Amino acid sequence: MTAQIIDGKRIASELRARVASEVARVRSDHELTPGLAVVLVGHDPASQVYVRSKHKQTQEAGMASFEHVLPENVAQADLLALIARLNRDPLVHGILVQLPLPKALNTEAVVNAIDPAKDVDGLHPNNAGRLAGGFSALSPCTPLGCIILSKSVHASLEGMNAIVIGRSNLVGRPLVQLLLNENATVTIAHSRSRDLKHLCARADLVYAAVGRPEMVRADWIKPGATVIDVGINRLSDVNGKTRLVGDVAFAEVSEVAGAITPVPGGVGQMTVACLLVNTLRAACAIAGLPKPGV
Repeated sequence: MTAQIIDGKRIASELRARVASEVARVRSDHELTPGLAVVLVGHDPASQVYVRSKHKQTQEAGMASFEHVLPENVAQADLLALIARLNRDPLVHGILVQLPLPKALNTEAVVNAIDPAKDVDGLHPNNAGRLAGGFSALSPCTPLGCIILSKSVHASLEGMNAIVIGRSNLVGRPLVQLLLNENATVTIAHSRSRDLKHLCARADLVYAAVGRPEMVRADWIKPGATVIDVGINRLSDVNGKTRLVGDVAFAEVSEVAGAITPVPGGVGQMTVACLLVNTLRAACAIAGLPKPGV
């Protein structure tokens, strides 16, 4: 058996097109242009590429894009003052501070300073708490993308056994809450879990978000299971060339799984698309409009 390859690039493209259609509708019907502000501190090359991608896709969706690039040594007070201005700005409906921040800055204080209504990264304690309580909330983009990719294979996740490997606030924990909201039965595993291989082998849905290259092997996977690989790891060969791999040993797991996401071309494609979804949803909520059709 060879697994179905879940085409994250295609699914993200279709989602962005639906977002653009809804943005055009709210602009026409309500004279509302959703606006996303991205704050980048320092000059990390990977973050710069990511921010450029966000800016381009935001504009292509018909939204307003605001970029704020601050020096590596920016004072905490100055960063918080910028966030306060963005909180008050009526043209800004979504605020995203690119993580990780330089070590001199207090990430928790920065995240907590963002207006929860504009927290399109879904990291503010108000949104995390609402999500954990089963209430409507802005959800972190990567877990949201994982759910969409899963539902491209399964019309419903209800009653399915799912395992999430990794318990970060950005992916693992919110993904568990989203899966519970889909009525899946969820196990959350991590570096201290015992007999991880046995836990995985019972799962219909496997989400690998642990940051260890190719950790999940073929004999961990129940035949026919759907495997969503969140990991992005850069490996170097003896010649110094690098390649991207996930947390799943793709070649061997593909022989057992029913469906699997590739790296690259899987979950990573969905993250920015879901950021656009969250910005549109935030704009409509702030304006008192009904939830958009994405």
